[in-house]
Amino acid sequence: MSHAVAVATVDLDETGWLLDADTGEPVPEHRLRDYFAERLAPPSWATDILVYVHGWQTSPASAHRTAERLLALVHGNLATVPARYPVLAAEGFSPWCVVVRWPSSSPVTPVGYRRIRDRAHSMGGRDGSGHAAHILGRLLGYLDAERADPVAAPVLANRDGQYLHLVGHSFGCRFLCEAVQWAADVQLNDTLGWSAAGPRPFTVDSMLLFQMAAGRDAFLSLFPYILPSSGHDGAPLRGPIVATYSRHDRATGFWHLRAERQPGIGHSGIGPAPAPMFTTHLLPLDERYPLSALDHRFVNIDASDVYVRGRRLSPAGAHSDHVRPESAHLLLSLADYSR
Repeated sequence: MSHAVAVATVDLDETGWLLDADTGEPVPEHRLRDYFAERLAPPSWATDILVYVHGWQTSPASAHRTAERLLALVHGNLATVPARYPVLAAEGFSPWCVVVRWPSSSPVTPVGYRRIRDRAHSMGGRDGSGHAAHILGRLLGYLDAERADPVAAPVLANRDGQYLHLVGHSFGCRFLCEAVQWAADVQLNDTLGWSAAGPRPFTVDSMLLFQMAAGRDAFLSLFPYILPSSGHDGAPLRGPIVATYSRHDRATGFWHLRAERQPGIGHSGIGPAPAPMFTTHLLPLDERYPLSALDHRFVNIDASDVYVRGRRLSPAGAHSDHVRPESAHLLLSLADYSR
Protein backbone atom coordinates (compact mmCIF):
# COMPACT_ATOMS: atom_id res chain seq x y z
CA MET A 1 0.00 0.00 0.00
CA SER A 2 1.49 3.35 -0.96
CA HIS A 3 2.02 5.88 1.76
CA ALA A 4 0.23 8.55 -0.31
CA VAL A 5 -3.18 6.87 0.03
CA ALA A 6 -2.64 6.70 3.78
CA VAL A 7 -2.75 10.50 4.17
CA ALA A 8 -5.87 12.68 4.08
CA THR A 9 -5.95 16.43 4.65
CA VAL A 10 -8.15 18.98 6.41
CA ASP A 11 -7.70 22.72 5.88
CA LEU A 12 -8.60 25.48 8.35
CA ASP A 13 -8.80 29.22 7.70
CA GLU A 14 -7.31 31.94 9.93
CA THR A 15 -10.24 31.66 12.33
CA GLY A 16 -9.84 27.89 12.63
CA TRP A 17 -12.96 27.06 10.59
CA LEU A 18 -13.03 24.14 8.15
CA LEU A 19 -12.61 24.90 4.43
CA ASP A 20 -14.14 22.88 1.60
CA ALA A 21 -11.32 21.21 -0.33
CA ASP A 22 -13.07 21.81 -3.67
CA THR A 23 -14.28 25.39 -3.31
CA GLY A 24 -12.03 26.83 -0.62
CA GLU A 25 -15.15 28.18 1.09
CA PRO A 26 -16.09 27.58 4.75
CA VAL A 27 -18.16 24.44 5.29
CA PRO A 28 -21.52 25.38 6.88
CA GLU A 29 -22.05 24.21 10.44
CA HIS A 30 -24.93 21.93 9.51
CA ARG A 31 -22.80 20.17 6.86
CA LEU A 32 -19.77 19.37 9.01
CA ARG A 33 -20.66 15.76 9.69
CA ASP A 34 -21.66 15.12 6.06
CA TYR A 35 -18.38 16.65 4.90
CA PHE A 36 -16.38 14.46 7.25
CA ALA A 37 -18.30 11.41 6.03
CA GLU A 38 -17.59 12.30 2.39
CA ARG A 39 -13.93 13.10 2.85
CA LEU A 40 -12.67 11.44 6.02
CA ALA A 41 -14.34 8.09 6.51
CA PRO A 42 -11.69 5.88 8.18
CA PRO A 43 -10.70 3.14 5.70
CA SER A 44 -11.47 -0.40 6.76
CA TRP A 45 -7.85 -1.49 6.32
CA ALA A 46 -6.55 0.99 8.93
CA THR A 47 -5.61 -0.40 12.33
CA ASP A 48 -4.71 3.03 13.72
CA ILE A 49 -5.88 6.57 12.98
CA LEU A 50 -3.35 9.38 13.40
CA VAL A 51 -4.35 13.04 13.49
CA TYR A 52 -1.31 15.23 12.77
CA VAL A 53 -1.34 19.02 13.23
CA HIS A 54 1.72 20.87 11.94
CA GLY A 55 3.47 23.87 13.40
CA TRP A 56 4.99 27.19 12.45
CA GLN A 57 6.27 28.06 8.98
CA THR A 58 4.70 25.07 7.24
CA SER A 59 2.98 25.26 3.86
CA PRO A 60 0.07 22.95 3.03
CA ALA A 61 2.27 20.92 0.68
CA SER A 62 5.02 20.70 3.28
CA ALA A 63 2.57 19.52 5.94
CA HIS A 64 1.43 16.71 3.65
CA ARG A 65 5.04 15.73 2.85
CA THR A 66 5.98 15.75 6.53
CA ALA A 67 3.19 13.32 7.35
CA GLU A 68 4.24 11.07 4.46
CA ARG A 69 7.87 11.14 5.63
CA LEU A 70 6.86 10.30 9.19
CA LEU A 71 4.71 7.39 8.00
CA ALA A 72 7.55 6.15 5.80
CA LEU A 73 9.85 6.14 8.83
CA VAL A 74 7.19 4.30 10.84
CA HIS A 75 6.88 1.58 8.21
CA GLY A 76 10.66 1.37 7.86
CA ASN A 77 11.19 0.98 11.59
CA LEU A 78 8.55 -1.71 11.91
CA ALA A 79 10.05 -3.66 9.02
CA THR A 80 13.63 -3.28 10.30
CA VAL A 81 13.22 -3.91 14.04
CA PRO A 82 9.83 -5.63 14.53
CA ALA A 83 10.94 -7.12 17.86
CA ARG A 84 10.79 -3.63 19.36
CA TYR A 85 7.02 -3.61 18.79
CA PRO A 86 5.90 -7.20 19.46
CA VAL A 87 2.13 -6.60 19.48
CA LEU A 88 2.19 -4.53 16.29
CA ALA A 89 4.42 -7.09 14.60
CA ALA A 90 2.08 -9.92 15.56
CA GLU A 91 -1.25 -8.24 14.88
CA GLY A 92 -0.31 -5.86 12.05
CA PHE A 93 -0.06 -2.09 11.91
CA SER A 94 -1.59 -0.06 9.08
CA PRO A 95 -1.87 3.62 10.04
CA TRP A 96 -4.08 6.15 8.29
CA CYS A 97 -3.23 9.81 8.89
CA VAL A 98 -5.40 12.92 8.80
CA VAL A 99 -3.25 16.04 8.40
CA VAL A 100 -4.79 19.24 9.74
CA ARG A 101 -3.39 22.24 7.86
CA TRP A 102 -3.69 25.85 8.95
CA PRO A 103 -2.11 29.20 7.86
CA SER A 104 1.18 29.17 9.78
CA SER A 105 3.56 31.05 7.50
CA SER A 106 5.29 34.25 8.57
CA PRO A 107 8.74 35.82 8.29
CA VAL A 108 11.37 33.76 10.12
CA THR A 109 11.94 36.51 12.66
CA PRO A 110 10.96 37.11 16.29
CA VAL A 111 8.12 39.33 15.04
CA GLY A 112 6.94 36.58 12.69
CA TYR A 113 7.06 34.02 15.47
CA ARG A 114 4.95 36.25 17.73
CA ARG A 115 2.45 36.78 14.91
CA ILE A 116 1.87 33.04 14.52
CA ARG A 117 1.83 32.58 18.28
CA ASP A 118 -0.97 35.13 18.51
CA ARG A 119 -2.78 33.57 15.57
CA ALA A 120 -2.59 30.10 17.11
CA HIS A 121 -3.94 31.49 20.39
CA SER A 122 -6.77 33.26 18.58
CA MET A 123 -7.64 30.27 16.38
CA GLY A 124 -7.70 27.84 19.27
CA GLY A 125 -9.30 30.07 21.88
CA ARG A 126 -12.46 29.06 23.70
CA ASP A 127 -13.64 32.66 24.04
CA GLY A 128 -15.42 32.65 20.69
CA SER A 129 -12.59 34.33 18.78
CA GLY A 130 -11.48 31.13 17.07
CA HIS A 131 -12.93 27.82 16.00
CA ALA A 132 -10.02 25.36 15.76
CA ALA A 133 -10.82 23.58 19.03
CA HIS A 134 -14.48 23.27 18.01
CA ILE A 135 -13.68 21.93 14.53
CA LEU A 136 -11.00 19.51 15.72
CA GLY A 137 -13.27 18.36 18.51
CA ARG A 138 -15.99 17.65 15.95
CA LEU A 139 -13.44 15.83 13.75
CA LEU A 140 -12.21 13.67 16.62
CA GLY A 141 -15.75 12.90 17.65
CA TYR A 142 -16.57 11.84 14.09
CA LEU A 143 -13.48 9.64 13.81
CA ASP A 144 -14.26 7.96 17.11
CA ALA A 145 -17.88 7.31 16.16
CA GLU A 146 -16.89 5.89 12.77
CA ARG A 147 -13.82 3.85 13.68
CA ALA A 148 -14.37 0.11 13.97
CA ASP A 149 -15.79 -1.01 17.32
CA PRO A 150 -15.02 2.15 19.30
CA VAL A 151 -14.89 1.48 23.03
CA ALA A 152 -14.16 3.76 25.95
CA ALA A 153 -11.67 1.57 27.78
CA PRO A 154 -8.47 2.40 29.66
CA VAL A 155 -5.22 2.16 27.74
CA LEU A 156 -3.87 -1.41 27.62
CA ALA A 157 -7.43 -2.77 27.79
CA ASN A 158 -8.69 -1.86 24.32
CA ARG A 159 -7.91 -4.73 21.96
CA ASP A 160 -10.73 -4.10 19.51
CA GLY A 161 -11.20 -1.65 16.70
CA GLN A 162 -9.06 1.18 15.42
CA TYR A 163 -6.81 3.12 17.77
CA LEU A 164 -6.73 6.91 17.76
CA HIS A 165 -3.46 8.80 18.25
CA LEU A 166 -2.87 12.55 18.21
CA VAL A 167 0.45 13.93 16.95
CA GLY A 168 1.29 17.62 16.98
CA HIS A 169 4.26 19.83 16.26
CA SER A 170 4.97 23.31 17.62
CA PHE A 171 1.80 25.42 17.70
CA GLY A 172 -0.17 22.46 16.35
CA CYS A 173 0.17 20.87 19.80
CA ARG A 174 -1.89 23.70 21.26
CA PHE A 175 -4.75 23.04 18.86
CA LEU A 176 -4.83 19.37 19.82
CA CYS A 177 -4.81 20.10 23.54
CA GLU A 178 -7.62 22.61 23.15
CA ALA A 179 -9.65 20.16 21.07
CA VAL A 180 -9.55 17.33 23.59
CA GLN A 181 -10.14 19.77 26.42
CA TRP A 182 -13.45 20.86 24.86
CA ALA A 183 -14.96 17.53 25.84
CA ALA A 184 -13.94 18.08 29.45
CA ASP A 185 -16.52 20.86 29.83
CA VAL A 186 -20.00 19.37 30.15
CA GLN A 187 -21.49 22.61 28.86
CA LEU A 188 -19.72 22.08 25.54
CA ASN A 189 -20.43 18.42 24.96
CA ASP A 190 -23.37 19.19 22.71
CA THR A 191 -21.10 21.09 20.33
CA LEU A 192 -19.47 17.80 19.40
CA GLY A 193 -22.79 16.76 17.99
CA TRP A 194 -22.81 12.98 18.26
CA SER A 195 -22.26 10.25 20.80
CA ALA A 196 -20.07 7.18 21.20
CA ALA A 197 -19.71 4.48 23.81
CA GLY A 198 -18.84 5.78 27.24
CA PRO A 199 -19.42 9.13 28.92
CA ARG A 200 -17.31 11.16 26.47
CA PRO A 201 -17.75 11.86 22.76
CA PHE A 202 -14.33 10.40 21.87
CA THR A 203 -11.34 8.73 23.44
CA VAL A 204 -7.68 9.17 22.57
CA ASP A 205 -5.18 6.35 22.99
CA SER A 206 -2.04 8.53 22.99
CA MET A 207 -0.95 12.13 22.46
CA LEU A 208 2.54 12.85 21.15
CA LEU A 209 3.64 16.51 21.17
CA PHE A 210 6.79 17.33 19.21
CA GLN A 211 8.54 20.55 20.30
CA MET A 212 5.40 22.17 21.69
CA ALA A 213 5.23 25.96 21.37
CA ALA A 214 3.70 26.85 24.73
CA GLY A 215 5.00 27.89 28.13
CA ARG A 216 6.21 25.19 30.50
CA ASP A 217 3.18 25.77 32.75
CA ALA A 218 0.69 25.36 29.88
CA PHE A 219 -0.99 22.31 31.40
CA LEU A 220 -1.91 24.41 34.41
CA SER A 221 -2.56 27.77 32.75
CA LEU A 222 -3.95 26.89 29.29
CA PHE A 223 -5.17 23.29 29.55
CA PRO A 224 -6.31 22.81 33.15
CA TYR A 225 -9.00 20.26 32.22
CA ILE A 226 -6.83 17.84 30.25
CA LEU A 227 -7.01 15.55 33.31
CA PRO A 228 -9.87 15.00 35.77
CA SER A 229 -10.09 17.67 38.46
CA SER A 230 -12.55 19.04 40.96
CA GLY A 231 -15.83 19.63 39.18
CA HIS A 232 -14.59 18.20 35.86
CA ASP A 233 -14.32 14.64 34.56
CA GLY A 234 -11.30 15.51 32.45
CA ALA A 235 -10.75 15.22 28.72
CA PRO A 236 -11.33 11.93 26.88
CA LEU A 237 -7.68 10.96 27.00
CA ARG A 238 -6.86 7.40 27.95
CA GLY A 239 -3.15 7.25 27.08
CA PRO A 240 -0.18 9.37 28.10
CA ILE A 241 0.67 12.93 27.10
CA VAL A 242 4.22 12.67 25.75
CA ALA A 243 6.24 15.80 24.91
CA THR A 244 9.68 16.01 23.31
CA TYR A 245 12.13 18.82 23.99
CA SER A 246 15.62 19.83 22.88
CA ARG A 247 17.98 22.49 24.14
CA HIS A 248 18.82 23.17 20.47
CA ASP A 249 15.28 24.43 19.80
CA ARG A 250 15.77 28.19 19.71
CA ALA A 251 12.20 28.97 18.62
CA THR A 252 10.78 27.69 21.91
CA GLY A 253 13.92 28.62 23.83
CA PHE A 254 15.37 32.05 23.19
CA TRP A 255 12.36 33.51 21.35
CA HIS A 256 9.75 32.05 23.67
CA LEU A 257 11.71 33.24 26.69
CA ARG A 258 11.68 36.79 25.35
CA ALA A 259 7.98 36.69 24.43
CA GLU A 260 6.57 34.80 27.41
CA ARG A 261 9.20 35.32 30.14
CA GLN A 262 9.66 31.57 30.37
CA PRO A 263 11.11 28.94 28.02
CA GLY A 264 8.75 26.82 25.98
CA ILE A 265 8.00 23.13 26.36
CA GLY A 266 9.87 22.38 23.14
CA HIS A 267 13.07 23.71 24.70
CA SER A 268 12.80 22.67 28.35
CA GLY A 269 9.95 20.14 28.63
CA ILE A 270 6.63 20.32 30.48
CA GLY A 271 7.03 22.04 33.84
CA PRO A 272 4.32 22.24 36.50
CA ALA A 273 1.50 19.83 35.67
CA PRO A 274 -1.63 18.46 37.36
CA ALA A 275 -0.09 14.99 37.68
CA PRO A 276 3.39 13.58 38.38
CA MET A 277 5.92 13.87 35.57
CA PHE A 278 8.27 11.19 34.27
CA THR A 279 11.33 12.21 32.25
CA THR A 280 13.38 9.98 29.99
CA HIS A 281 15.48 10.22 26.82
CA LEU A 282 14.55 9.75 23.18
CA LEU A 283 15.87 6.25 22.62
CA PRO A 284 17.76 4.83 19.62
CA LEU A 285 16.10 2.23 17.42
CA ASP A 286 17.98 -0.67 19.00
CA GLU A 287 16.60 0.09 22.47
CA ARG A 288 13.02 -0.74 23.42
CA TYR A 289 11.02 1.67 25.58
CA PRO A 290 10.01 -0.12 28.76
CA LEU A 291 6.37 0.21 29.73
CA SER A 292 7.48 1.88 32.94
CA ALA A 293 8.90 4.79 30.91
CA LEU A 294 5.69 5.61 29.04
CA ASP A 295 2.86 4.51 31.34
CA HIS A 296 2.39 7.91 33.01
CA ARG A 297 -0.02 10.80 32.60
CA PHE A 298 2.81 13.11 31.53
CA VAL A 299 6.12 12.07 29.98
CA ASN A 300 8.95 14.43 29.05
CA ILE A 301 11.28 13.07 26.35
CA ASP A 302 14.71 14.71 26.23
CA ALA A 303 15.65 14.71 22.54
CA SER A 304 18.64 17.06 22.88
CA ASP A 305 21.05 14.43 21.57
CA VAL A 306 18.92 13.77 18.48
CA TYR A 307 17.09 16.97 17.54
CA VAL A 308 20.15 19.08 16.77
CA ARG A 309 19.76 20.20 13.17
CA GLY A 310 18.25 23.39 11.84
CA ARG A 311 18.06 24.94 8.42
CA ARG A 312 21.20 26.84 7.55
CA LEU A 313 21.20 30.22 9.28
CA SER A 314 17.71 29.60 10.63
CA PRO A 315 17.12 31.38 13.94
CA ALA A 316 14.64 28.63 14.92
CA GLY A 317 17.42 26.12 15.54
CA ALA A 318 16.29 22.48 15.75
CA HIS A 319 12.62 23.37 16.21
CA SER A 320 11.56 21.30 13.17
CA ASP A 321 14.07 18.48 13.45
CA HIS A 322 11.49 15.95 14.66
CA VAL A 323 11.04 13.93 11.47
CA ARG A 324 13.55 11.30 12.51
CA PRO A 325 13.61 7.48 12.81
CA GLU A 326 13.84 7.95 16.58
CA SER A 327 10.56 9.90 16.52
CA ALA A 328 8.88 7.10 14.58
CA HIS A 329 10.28 4.67 17.15
CA LEU A 330 8.57 6.62 19.93
CA LEU A 331 5.28 6.81 18.02
CA LEU A 332 5.35 3.06 17.32
CA SER A 333 6.12 2.32 20.96
CA LEU A 334 3.07 4.29 22.09
CA ALA A 335 0.90 2.50 19.55
CA ASP A 336 2.25 -0.87 20.65
CA TYR A 337 1.55 -0.20 24.33
CA SER A 338 -1.94 1.09 23.51
CA ARG A 339 -3.04 -2.46 22.72
